Amino acid sequence: MPYFRSLSATQLRGLARTCSSRALGSGETLFEEGTPCTRLFVIASGRIEIRQTSLRGREQVFHTEQPGAALGEAPLFDGGGYIGSAVALETTRVLSLPRAMLITLCRTHPEVALAMMETLARRVRRFAGIVSDLAFRPVPERLARYLIATAARQPLSPGLELDLQLTQAQLAARLGTVRELVARALGHLEQSGVLSRKGSRVVVRDPVRLRALAEGGE
Repeated sequence: MPYFRSLSATQLRGLARTCSSRALGSGETLFEEGTPCTRLFVIASGRIEIRQTSLRGREQVFHTEQPGAALGEAPLFDGGGYIGSAVALETTRVLSLPRAMLITLCRTHPEVALAMMETLARRVRRFAGIVSDLAFRPVPERLARYLIATAARQPLSPGLELDLQLTQAQLAARLGTVRELVARALGHLEQSGVLSRKGSRVVVRDPVRLRALAEGGE
């Protein structure tokens, strides 16, 4: 945990003694949007997704976190409820630390508070990016950007296969739209020769046009 790198071995052992551990099954909720924050959670293994759900059941996924990531820093400081619900995407184990102890730790060790602020700043930038996408980018452009991000460090070349491991409804939750518009965007890209589909896999056929679309072109 980068938050606690400045602490001594003795201090880390003290933190470890206050930790609670909890196991989650796939699809199980760690905490619900709006509930009071009493602990900071750290993912020890597995993956957790932070999402909001509207009254009509429409979902918006904010981010997915891996082992070593912390959850719940914002309400830890402002005393409000969690900004989203945390749901395990697979078998997951989390550790947790009491809020009161962490607030005291931040006051006595400013390096811990600064490390948390750095993470919060990155998340603010990510949320700003989500708002920008929803406000200014049409669904096909958002989809193209998501596919390129999924490729990550792989060269974007003809024939590259991307395993999204998502249903169209799950993909829509990440793009801030509805399943019907995702299906329409995928169909359009397939018909125009930009990509083809094999179940949950997408095969890039024309990386130049895909990148151009992601940058706002046609």
